Amino acid sequence: MNPRTMATAFARLFVRDIDHPARPEVRMRAGIMGSITGVVINVLLAAAKFLTGALAGSVAITADAVNNLSDAVSSAIGLVSFRLSGKPADREHPFGHARMEYLAASAVAVAVLSVGLELLRTSYRKILDPAPVELRVFTVVVLVLSILAKLWLYAFNRGLGSQIGSVMLRAAAVDSLADVAATFTVLLSALISPLIGMQLDGYMGIAVALFILWSGIKILRETMNRILGQGPTEERVEQIESFIRGFEGVLDLHDLVVHDYGPGRSYASVHVEVDADVDILVSHDVADVIERRMADDLDIHLVIHLDPVVRNDPRIDQLRQFAEQRIAEVDPALTLHDFRVVWGRANKKLIFDVTAPYACAMSDTQIRDAILDRFSSKDHTVQPVIVIDRAPIEV
Repeated sequence: MNPRTMATAFARLFVRDIDHPARPEVRMRAGIMGSITGVVINVLLAAAKFLTGALAGSVAITADAVNNLSDAVSSAIGLVSFRLSGKPADREHPFGHARMEYLAASAVAVAVLSVGLELLRTSYRKILDPAPVELRVFTVVVLVLSILAKLWLYAFNRGLGSQIGSVMLRAAAVDSLADVAATFTVLLSALISPLIGMQLDGYMGIAVALFILWSGIKILRETMNRILGQGPTEERVEQIESFIRGFEGVLDLHDLVVHDYGPGRSYASVHVEVDADVDILVSHDVADVIERRMADDLDIHLVIHLDPVVRNDPRIDQLRQFAEQRIAEVDPALTLHDFRVVWGRANKKLIFDVTAPYACAMSDTQIRDAILDRFSSKDHTVQPVIVIDRAPIEV
């Protein structure tokens, strides 16, 4: 069964309207339910492994139990974060509290890293002072059941995280998958050590620690990117771009910027080019419709800046083409927009913006100077006024 389908079926037992995850209250209830599920499963696994580790005398099994206990704490943190992130906006936080989920996921990552470092230390000591691990049927049964439970929890967190767009649950899914590998390593150590006459407990413990550390680093990297202001995915950009271009009266768009204030809290701004010959009230009405539809259909709060474009004027078309050629001589990746002409008695003032990708190694000043040099060498009657933009999004 597909993880998302399985997670949705299970979540529907507790959240009947789970098929509408875009609703903030539905998302909050689903997240809380998922976190409680993680707490219950991890507490049961930790208790079983503490008992098994004590009976078998295995530091790796006991360390794995500590890891499960930390996972339970992480799920509890997730529960609190879903509750807090669902709070509405207020005077101090006009964009809501949804980023609390990112902060909670960062706390989970730090907890995972702490467990990994501690396990690395204890496993190293176990290598220096090895002790035999007593293998019992009960030990094998508990570890196998733990692997199965964590596989289910991985699929559940992955599916529900995808369903409601939760970085917290996706982080829990990554952690669960690392736990599967860790527990399998512990089981393998307990089975192989008696056969080869060498205690692998400490070595396997180090392998477990490395899995846990890798998991924590991956979670921390994702959440920190979101907190710092990670750009939207290409699919999201394409979705927004296609949506806006689907309205009559839109000629083109540029300077699209998307701000992520947490799940369900997306804000965007964009410059939309419209025909300068069309009544500004008509174009403004089109912009209003796009903004409302964007909020209703894509759950994005959009602000549109209108850029009137003069069309079918041979003189302006020729000057625009002239400007595009000079810009392309500097770097073909540079693009022109917001092009206007102010006519003087002897000279022409060309006012325009140039968008440079972040990959462009030239500074804004170098780009501007290079373009001005190209203009002056071709036509002294042209006076360019240039604004350089860096493009977080290419449209």
